[in-house]
Amino acid sequence: MKQVICMRHDLKMRRGKQIAQGAHASMAFLCDKLREKGSVSLDDFSEVEQIWLSEAFAKVCCRIDSEEELLAIHDQAVEAGLAVHLITDIGRTEFHGQPTRTCLAIGPDLAEKIDKITGHLQLL
Repeated sequence: MKQVICMRHDLKMRRGKQIAQGAHASMAFLCDKLREKGSVSLDDFSEVEQIWLSEAFAKVCCRIDSEEELLAIHDQAVEAGLAVHLITDIGRTEFHGQPTRTCLAIGPDLAEKIDKITGHLQLL
């Protein structure tokens, strides 16, 4: 089980900005459950999600080279039935005030399901 975070490398974000955006993407999985349910317990998660949350909590960060590639990965993951969280930065500290899609998180789910979508990507 793992979660894969795909980060746009073409934006040349500062390292701290990349880390913050990746954290937003990873946390979106939990935030969506909280918004949906109001409060959550482990019973609100699938068996795979429960194992991921209570054990390894594995995350892999991969490089994406354009917004088009980011959106293509997003669409493939959605089509495969995976949980996907696309992050759009509002542009307050970078990107000249323009909302900018920076990264996405896929999963958590079984590694073999996610690898069909992201296995070809370079590690960040």
